[in-house]
Amino acid sequence: MADSDSYLKWAACLLGDLPEGCTTELAVIRTPITPSPAQIHAAVAGAPWFRPAASDTGAGREPGAQAGDPPVVSARALRRTAERFRPDAVLLACTGPVVDILAAEVLAGLSPRPVFVSGLPGISIPATEKAWLFRSGCELFVLHSGREVREFTEVGRRLGGGGQVGLARLPFLHGSGEVPATGPRDRVVFATQAKVPKRREERERILASLADLARRRPDLDVVVKLRALDGERQTHNERHHYQRLWRELGGDEDVLRFAAGPMHEHLAHAAGFVTVSSTAALEAIAQSVPLLVLSDFGVSAEMINLVFEGSGVLGTLDDLSGGRFLTPDAEWCRANYFHPGSENDWASRLVTLVGQARSGRLEPARSLLDGPQHAAARRRARLRVEVPPKVLRVGYRAKRRMRRYLRALG
Repeated sequence: MADSDSYLKWAACLLGDLPEGCTTELAVIRTPITPSPAQIHAAVAGAPWFRPAASDTGAGREPGAQAGDPPVVSARALRRTAERFRPDAVLLACTGPVVDILAAEVLAGLSPRPVFVSGLPGISIPATEKAWLFRSGCELFVLHSGREVREFTEVGRRLGGGGQVGLARLPFLHGSGEVPATGPRDRVVFATQAKVPKRREERERILASLADLARRRPDLDVVVKLRALDGERQTHNERHHYQRLWRELGGDEDVLRFAAGPMHEHLAHAAGFVTVSSTAALEAIAQSVPLLVLSDFGVSAEMINLVFEGSGVLGTLDDLSGGRFLTPDAEWCRANYFHPGSENDWASRLVTLVGQARSGRLEPARSLLDGPQHAAARRRARLRVEVPPKVLRVGYRAKRRMRRYLRALG
């Protein structure tokens, strides 16, 4: 189960690591951040081993959905499906509160109890207590570098709860030989990040540098690769959407091109890549694309780029304007996300846990969010998965209006 575009892409790819003979089903849980049909299609298109059910004709799907793409289901439909198929394991590829409510309530009491698996779909340095708390009801937590495993293991030791921590190479890190270019490498790809930088003027500076590069190098196709088109939902809300900002600035559409779609298709044509903080930087490294991780706005946990210290790819907007892209340090790569495949152990851990569950020997993970002090937060999370998003948004707007009205009276 996934709840957003980034988690869906991660889940679709991660399933390819399972042992031969495993039967898998993939779906999207309906929440306020449910991806659009186009986003869903792009997410699974990045997983060449994803195969839709042959019987899936697309009947009953929302407009724009393609036959074979993962369906969007309600929490009740998910529960009914789990009761009918009795899965050995459930991958909860969702944002933290949704992981917690699915494991603790929506899928609670299943017999036999499945193994609950969760994880994070990208760079997870530094390890956070919040990420562990929300996933502490899962028997297996999947991470993507030895450093991440060590940091989260320490968080788990300190806080308690939770289950095992497993290692998997980020499943969408295609090598350069796996994604052949179908045309010239004449594209510079800027991968946006919804959360950073936060300030409008900082984002305007990035657009200005991209435009400067485009004017200096008319031989290059400078593309702003969007996680979601303006108006589409994504994992995190984006207050200053780059495409909208460019229009408001009166930017020339012939200078910068804005596009969505699978990242691996853009990188197959890329001569250079740039981001402030995005897991796509790792995809660029995997495809041998020179890159820049911008340091102008700081290198910190808040900017989600701390992991790139010592990587050799931190650069500036001046570097971007001049078209100066960098190659990563080999030692940094080995320590961060590009470990040998022989070190991956998440699938073997899962097989062992499933064996324990089948024999009745599985000890369920202990969630640290059980208890009355977390009841209100769980009620809010339950609303997100049970109430249709349009109805929920109307309720949120009414609540905000009532608060403003009461403040005016007071």
